[in-house]
Amino acid sequence: MSNDLKTASVLAFERKLDPSDARFHAGSWNDRAHAEGWKPVAINTKSVRGTISNRLKTKEQDPAKLDAAIQNPNLQTVDFAALPETADTLKVSFTLRVLGGTGTPSACNDADYRNKLLATVQTYANANGFTELARRYALNLANGRFLWRNRIGAERVEVQVAHWVDGQAKTTWTVDALSLPWRDFNASNPDPDTLTKLDALTHLIADGLADKQHVLLRITAFVRMGAGQEVFPSQELILDRGRGDKSKTLYDVDGIAAIHSQKIGNAIRTIDTWYEGADELGPIAVEPYGSVTTQGKAYRQPKQKSDFYTLLDHWVLKDKAPELEQQHFVIATLIRGGVFGEKAD
Repeated sequence: MSNDLKTASVLAFERKLDPSDARFHAGSWNDRAHAEGWKPVAINTKSVRGTISNRLKTKEQDPAKLDAAIQNPNLQTVDFAALPETADTLKVSFTLRVLGGTGTPSACNDADYRNKLLATVQTYANANGFTELARRYALNLANGRFLWRNRIGAERVEVQVAHWVDGQAKTTWTVDALSLPWRDFNASNPDPDTLTKLDALTHLIADGLADKQHVLLRITAFVRMGAGQEVFPSQELILDRGRGDKSKTLYDVDGIAAIHSQKIGNAIRTIDTWYEGADELGPIAVEPYGSVTTQGKAYRQPKQKSDFYTLLDHWVLKDKAPELEQQHFVIATLIRGGVFGEKAD
């Protein structure tokens, strides 16, 4: 059947890790047990006077021209967010749904392809389960990768992951995020209690992906940064530059500083260490071409036959299963979700 099988022209998958926006609150580290009453972190605006610091073209390097340019101030209006002087700790909280049906398309216009794809994913699940992927997702929750810049330079970071059932926390795992590995998913933590918590969270996420139970997690991170310190919500992308009167606009939800759900999801799925060069760069977010926009590079090139589409087609259409590590990558991309149909020539 695979000899005549072609990729469906309509092929889409819903994401199976579904985070909410992450909201910011401020309080005292020693008052973490009463964090429900912490005050929201607001977005404020300030105007600053900058100086000329960009790289100059050769014709602009004349001393007189540079002196003249410096006399014209670089005025900017920017958003910023910071802890109040009475608070030394940032609280970041969001929820995460783990959905079943991994590998089941939300849209597919070819029944034969759909059946073969489901059989392929089921073969993987029967042989490996979702434990390896779930362990990496669990570690990214526990080590606070979703905090992004807020994690850098923090004195202490505590992450609480609660499994919510019937509107209340059934089980809560609390870990010291800074004690966990950041780049190596194979590194073991010397604390047996932390390992036990990670194993339990891994098992729960794997069950959610396998559709064995409903999984809703509430993640709360406490980051001790220092009173009055600046914090870093998401920065908005202003598409119409003509309308913007600020050089930096930060994201808020109902007046509360926040991180986009897309950015939270990107951090959770930063588990791909199966590409060439991973030993040097470390894990990257699961993307079909291994795209890292901050570096302007794709680490999974079609010419190297390491991209998602090449691996998937060989696996489903040609019955050539890739190496186990690349199978993990393909399944992780299906969990990520997206539109993967093949356009007609």
